[in-house]
Amino acid sequence: MSVPSQSPSGPAGPPGAGRTAVVTGASSGIGAATARRLAAEGFDVVLGARRMDRLTELAATIGGRALPLDLTDPSSVEAFAGALDRVDVLVNNAGGAFDARPVADADLDSWERTYEVNVLGTVRLTKALLPKLVASGAGDLLFVGSTAGLVSYEGGASYTAAKHAVHTLAGTLRLELYDQPVRVVEIAPGMVRTDEFSLNRLGSADAADAVYRGVREPLVAEDVADCIAWALTRPHHVNVDLLVVRPRAQAAQHKVHRE
Repeated sequence: MSVPSQSPSGPAGPPGAGRTAVVTGASSGIGAATARRLAAEGFDVVLGARRMDRLTELAATIGGRALPLDLTDPSSVEAFAGALDRVDVLVNNAGGAFDARPVADADLDSWERTYEVNVLGTVRLTKALLPKLVASGAGDLLFVGSTAGLVSYEGGASYTAAKHAVHTLAGTLRLELYDQPVRVVEIAPGMVRTDEFSLNRLGSADAADAVYRGVREPLVAEDVADCIAWALTRPHHVNVDLLVVRPRAQAAQHKVHRE
């Protein structure tokens, strides 16, 4: 028999009632879908990203709060953290892939950008908000990783290296915070079709479309947001260390059924 989830403040109201959730990369894709879903679950959602036009529009729609955030800029992260009185949940979602070159032809500028956004920026914001998560008494630190953080593949070294680092970061923090009231959760999606991820990586709409061509029902952003919301709304003694989620058509990184 299943037991309904409860927020740390008690069983009354929606699961997120009275809790503040920060979502990075919230202007599009998984971040935007997560912000919508957490708002529906009753969280007070703070949306962070660089594109304030999109962010402000979404925040108005869901009753959230939009704040500018550039994870690659220490002063931006400092200002963002300073504007928050309380943080119960941090969803480290911002990231991306920017090339698909083999290591022999590595674009080191792309490698640097990938590592700065996915890893250093994530560490920067986590460090800034961790005291508030501890102070909440029931904090949640969630990383949106990737199956690329678990398995390497040709042409993906800059991204897989960065996501392997995120995976290790989550595991290390879980050990370092074992005696603190903070859960550390990692959600690792496989193939997810969003408007921008493959386009940013491959540089053309045709190349991006080819990634998903023939695949029946790849995951969409809302599928990942559903997993994130589920993990965050478990009773707080339940820690979802790692949740790998793929479309049924993708049995493994290289094993994809196409029609």
